[in-house]
Amino acid sequence: MTTIDLRPAAVALLFATALLLNGCGGGGGGSGSSGGDPTPVPAPADPQFRVSGVSPFADGCNGAGNGGTLYASSEVEPFVAVNPQDATNLIGVWQQDRWSNGGARGLLTGVSADGGRSWATKSAAFSRCTGGTPDNGGDYERASDPWVTFAPDGTAYQCAIAFNGTNFSAGSVNAVLVSRSTDRGLTWGNPVTLIRDGSDFFNDKESITADSTDARYVYVVWDRLSAAGSGPTWFGRTADGGKTWEAARPIYDPGTGNQTINNQIVVLPDGTLVNFFTRISVTANGTASSSLVVIRSADKGVTWSAPVVIAVNQALGTRDPEAGTPIRDGATLGSIAAGRNGTLAVAWQDSRFSGGIRDGIAFSRSTDGGMTWSAPVRVNSVPAVQAFTPTVNVRGDGTIGVTYYDLRNNTNDPATLPTDYWLARSTDGVNWLETHVSGPFDLAIAPNARGLFLGDYQALISIGNLFVPFYVQTNNGNTSNRTDVFVSLANSAATARAQSVAASAATGELREGRSFRAEPAPPLTNTPELEQRLSEAVMRTMDRRVPGWTTRGIGGAGLN
Repeated sequence: MTTIDLRPAAVALLFATALLLNGCGGGGGGSGSSGGDPTPVPAPADPQFRVSGVSPFADGCNGAGNGGTLYASSEVEPFVAVNPQDATNLIGVWQQDRWSNGGARGLLTGVSADGGRSWATKSAAFSRCTGGTPDNGGDYERASDPWVTFAPDGTAYQCAIAFNGTNFSAGSVNAVLVSRSTDRGLTWGNPVTLIRDGSDFFNDKESITADSTDARYVYVVWDRLSAAGSGPTWFGRTADGGKTWEAARPIYDPGTGNQTINNQIVVLPDGTLVNFFTRISVTANGTASSSLVVIRSADKGVTWSAPVVIAVNQALGTRDPEAGTPIRDGATLGSIAAGRNGTLAVAWQDSRFSGGIRDGIAFSRSTDGGMTWSAPVRVNSVPAVQAFTPTVNVRGDGTIGVTYYDLRNNTNDPATLPTDYWLARSTDGVNWLETHVSGPFDLAIAPNARGLFLGDYQALISIGNLFVPFYVQTNNGNTSNRTDVFVSLANSAATARAQSVAASAATGELREGRSFRAEPAPPLTNTPELEQRLSEAVMRTMDRRVPGWTTRGIGGAGLN
């Protein structure tokens, strides 16, 4: 029997060896405002490493603000990318100091030069708290929706939405911003404004993707909501490595009263762009429905195909089973990844596997560039509990990974909400092995942003034969520092199995790996009651981002 040494030094050596022996995979501009390189956070004595810490922001740094409860030192909604030129160079981004009624005081950037074991904190000047001024293009009270990507030449880009005032109200402004780094994330250039609107429009849920086949091209997509009632997909790109950006323009219109959300571009090995999003439709009787859709471009985003529907989205959303507190999760949204072999993989929350009782994690894939998709299957191993906010990645060898949260270790205590983070892996999309990433931690102390909030999304990359989850969890019992960003580095098949066995000996079955087959969904009877519950879930998703959407359509006093 082979024994794997799980002491910190051995784990570090194992990961360093993996970096040397394997290639890398993964996604992905004022200097940081923190006043120099902070001391990296010491690594704990296990494969989980803390990325963030207490807030660096001074009280009142964003100006008068816009009301709401400030959760100082709370971090939410992380994303991460790995440098294709050097797999030890990771850049992560997140919201720092979340407000209850929308956005954060600023977005911070974590930079690692040792594969994620230690981190230095930097920032792009997207808001006043990170050094934004009228002169450098970042004079905004709040920022949100961080996203980061690396081009093939090692240039890094990150994007954000930033805003002042209550969206759709007189005097409000909002923008989509991009910043570039040419030195591995250590410094970031002044923000470039791709679009800036007043009270008639709100730009939301942007993402940025560098073209893995051509370093000149980088793409940004988002939904642009109109107070008059529509939300088409908008697109911006650079064709010269970020020196200039073309004028932003719409690329898909879902029709009056309808909208897109959660636009994300991935690039296939032949250079084809695939934009993934949720299409929300409102019927004449006032109910809302959603579906997961892709459009494709074979010419770097100049023209786009007609939409291809992956599946109807049947998410209900999650909540604390005892206290009834809603969880602001990834319901109605989803995650997409493209593999080097051309496989496209998508994961999302869906209630179809429980007959419309609770959300599980649905998975579908395409092997023909997104033209056709497999029937959805369930990839969370414990179907009797709520599972939420999945993230998908395809490793260089074609192995699929899906991370997600679930409540399998919850108790009957209404004062707490024990929650765990899991990784499921498969080489064929049918047979899966699930292992424990982190937890249980108490989700009940998370920032409340119209629901307990860790982020609309989390992140998952791969480096060689390792999946690397990048995620937020709470700090149990610490209401002065409710959440932090973490990274886990030891999730290869061998080390994950060894960790599971070692931990199970001490704690029972909490971390034990589970082997299971993906479960297809039985037919879901669409009763009027279920249709109403699904519609309410879509409306909750939108009301959390754009309050008043339910009663006024896509309009009203919205906040991200």
